[in-house]
Amino acid sequence: MSLFHSLQRYWHTISPLRLEQIGGQLWMRMRPLRRRFPSFPRSTEPYPGCRLSREKSWLPPPSGSNESDAIRQGQLSFVRESHDIGWPPAWDVSEPSKLWQYNLFYFEWLWSLSVEDASAVVQDWISYAKANPFHTGMDPYPTSLRLMNWCGVFFHKYRDFTEEALIFREQLWQSLCEQVDHLRSHLEYHLMGNHLFENAVALALLGSSFEGERAQQWCKQGLSLLEREIQEQILPDGLHFELSPMYHLRILYTLLLLEQHGDSSVRRVVSPHLPRMLEALLKVCHPDRQIALLNDSGFEIYHRPEQLLAWRESWENSQQDPESSSLGEEGVWSLPYAGYYGARSREGHYLICDAGPPGPDYIPGHAHGDIFSFELSLHGQRVVVDSGVYDYVNSDWRRYCRSTKAHNTLTIDALDQSEFWGAFRVARRGRPHDVTWRETEEGFVLQGWHDGYLRLPKKQARHERSFRWSQTGRLEVHDTVQAAQPVCVASRLHLHPACTILSQTSHRASLSSPVGDIQILFEGPGELLPPGTEESWYCPTLGCAQANDLLIFQATGTHIRMSFLIE
Repeated sequence: MSLFHSLQRYWHTISPLRLEQIGGQLWMRMRPLRRRFPSFPRSTEPYPGCRLSREKSWLPPPSGSNESDAIRQGQLSFVRESHDIGWPPAWDVSEPSKLWQYNLFYFEWLWSLSVEDASAVVQDWISYAKANPFHTGMDPYPTSLRLMNWCGVFFHKYRDFTEEALIFREQLWQSLCEQVDHLRSHLEYHLMGNHLFENAVALALLGSSFEGERAQQWCKQGLSLLEREIQEQILPDGLHFELSPMYHLRILYTLLLLEQHGDSSVRRVVSPHLPRMLEALLKVCHPDRQIALLNDSGFEIYHRPEQLLAWRESWENSQQDPESSSLGEEGVWSLPYAGYYGARSREGHYLICDAGPPGPDYIPGHAHGDIFSFELSLHGQRVVVDSGVYDYVNSDWRRYCRSTKAHNTLTIDALDQSEFWGAFRVARRGRPHDVTWRETEEGFVLQGWHDGYLRLPKKQARHERSFRWSQTGRLEVHDTVQAAQPVCVASRLHLHPACTILSQTSHRASLSSPVGDIQILFEGPGELLPPGTEESWYCPTLGCAQANDLLIFQATGTHIRMSFLIE
């Protein structure tokens, strides 16, 4: 890449950032200098007492495969990667990825341990942190999650033990104070988005959990930040503004936690948003009761949707069994602020279409090249799938999962709709325009165009797509590409691993699926490429990749009209 193009890429990446982000980046990069000067004086203030209600429930985070016996034997597994780090854990482990290390320092696995083991391992960590105050575990994001988990484990689940073990309780309280004070001086303004939201939730929750003036200061700061962020990050249609169903699950969980255990001022801020968020969650779930995998999304990272619903219903003494109820109402639906549109039928047909932007302009790190992509389930079985997310490092897997070719939309000249680079960065971004959605007697019609390929020198290609959905399970998609010079257009359909291509001709494919055969008919000047022309991967969660079948309908020209019909 030439110096000019490199500078251009940096400019398009940096120019949408907010001033407080830039200031936050500078502040965070000054940490080596600031290590000599603690931001808050260490306090010897005694434990003031706990305000948490014993009667209110606390839903622990998912433990995954980290059960007590395995942890005691030194085995911990995160993002489908296991490491033997001993017992107590070797906190300075450096072999795993940073995401793996972050998961270690979240301490979500603490919920699986007995109180004796949990208190012993936390005491070990406290000793390590005193000797190594600037290690990875003290980054603000893992600090936020660790504070919430320690609070839940020791002041809710094991409250009686903590109140009686006076020496441990004072040691724990002093560590909590030091960690909260550290967090307060390292709020993630340099990243913002869900990271800053977690910081706010941690402060509000810890501040609501304890007596005393110090806790009141934490709560006040967290609530102020939460009030600001919740207005921006929760869209009017209820979805989280980073447009990832997975992160929506996490943000919803944190707000449900605050509704249960926050003080009255916190609940007043949180509670009005929960009905819309719960309704939005139901809309982005397939009949298999799992989320759509749009943008950076994966299964089993956070709670299943039905777990959050069951937890909320338990407060209201609901008699409905969430295991026997369906997720979402039948009929067509729209989340217009998120740009997601879809439908659900009694027969188990489900469609979700992405006609939204990559995400907030100043934090597109979890965005994928998926404008006008979609996911489809028929008779309760996923058929056309998003490729999901494999990892969060600058790798071939990361580049694949974010790429436009990994989604069920068009590529032009094999390029992405947006300029993705690094693990989370985006330079020039494609954006949808003139998106319209209307309900019909049979289902709905959605159409629009995007400018992601107008950046092509001399070619100025424009992609327009329309969806026509019938509640009988019939989907018709029309594409129009106009360009100043000939371009190569490829329309891709990624199939669930349970679905395979039985046969295909130049314009027709027959699929086998667990719910029966499916026919896909293409029309237009191109032809279907032979199976196996290009690899396709389905990554339903971090660290998991499954090979799956892929249909590619390809054409070349300056004015191309093509379509496909699934029935």
